[in-house]
Order: sequence, then structure tokens, then C-alpha cells
Amino acid sequence: MDGKALREARRTKNWTQTDAAKALGVTQAYLSMIESGSRVLSKRLGRKALKVFDLPPTAWPLQFGTSMSSPPRKHDFGAELAALGYPGFAYLRTRVRRNPAAVLLDALNEPNLDARVAEGLPWLALTYVDLDWDWLVRNAKLTDRQNRLGFAVSLASEVAEAKRESEKARKLGRWLDMLERARLAREDTFCHDSMTKAEREWLRDHRSPVASHWNLLTDMEGKHLAYGS
Repeated sequence: MDGKALREARRTKNWTQTDAAKALGVTQAYLSMIESGSRVLSKRLGRKALKVFDLPPTAWPLQFGTSMSSPPRKHDFGAELAALGYPGFAYLRTRVRRNPAAVLLDALNEPNLDARVAEGLPWLALTYVDLDWDWLVRNAKLTDRQNRLGFAVSLASEVAEAKRESEKARKLGRWLDMLERARLAREDTFCHDSMTKAEREWLRDHRSPVASHWNLLTDMEGKHLAYGS
């Protein structure tokens, strides 16, 4: 989130700078400098703005290149998906707040995921179709995960078309075209690197055309996803 996004959020609420400054606990002059770009929006104030303006998860902070520069951290992807509204983990009570693009990227970088979490990744692309795709695609390329991302987006697109959500399918198609140009020839899995040699051999012959296209060893298909019907 930056000053421009902050200004747009304020205008969406039909607030003056004075109204917004009071809610954020800053002066009107300081807020004006942030919105004009002469002052940087701090992380603390940015987090407060997210709550004050009731902004969607796609507005939550993203850090560039975290997958390359930050030390590995343990994630509770079930809780993170639950916080974003994924029905598969609706029974979990959580206050985790993360941008869906960051959750999707971190999950795709995992060598092994619980199958229930992996099934939720296309849902992220489908539900948050307006997430920061430039950031996501760029960072996926940094770790050679564009095939995994392309597969997740392909399944999301299949579900969108099955549900006749043409606008979502159109938006997803745009990013599929970009990922297609970056598709890798090497074989990979969809976050299940620990599978046995026998499993790999079986999947090479029985995977779906979509999985084969993205050079992934997986039996996941859009038509079998619980949220796809």
C-alpha cells in the first residue's frame, strides 16, 4: 500500500483528508504529504489504514523478493487460507492476516504440502483474481515456480468457466498467456516432491493434459475440486 492507494481508499469512503487524518491519528498536513508521495507510508500506519478503511486482503503489504532474501519460515497454510475465506478450512479460527498473493507464492515454493492445502491454491487465484499479479509472476519466476503457478491458474480458469464467471476467466487468461511464455521444460510436482518413483512413473501416464502441459506430476483436476461444482 502506498500514498496513492491510501488516497483512493479515503475517496471511496467519501472522507476528507481531515476525516481520514483523525481516524488514522495523524495531522491533515502529514496525510497530505503521504498521499502526494513526498512522505513514505510507514508499515505501522499502513496496517492501521487497512483496518480503518476496511480494505480487502489484496491491499495488505507485500515485500518484493521475500522468497529469495528472507530465511525460511514455517507456515500454517490451513490457517492462512481460512483467514482468507477458503471453505475447506472454515472450521479453523484464526486471525492470520496476509496478502493472498504472498500466501500463494509461499505455498508454491513448498516442496511438500498437505493435499488439502494444495487444493486450495487454485481457489486463491479464482477468489482474489485482482491480486497483484505483476508481483506474483515476477517472484514466481525468481524461484522457477512459474509452472506451478501456471497450473494453479489453469485450474482456477477451468472452475471460472464451469461456473460461467466469464470476467474472472478473462482476467485469469491474461496471466496464463504471460506464464505460458515463461513455461519451463523441466519436470516438477505440484508441491509433492516426496512422492515415490513408482508414483512418478504412474502420473506420467495418467496425469491430465493440463498437468502434462505444465510439466507437473499431479493427479489434481479442476473438475474434482470441491469448490468447482
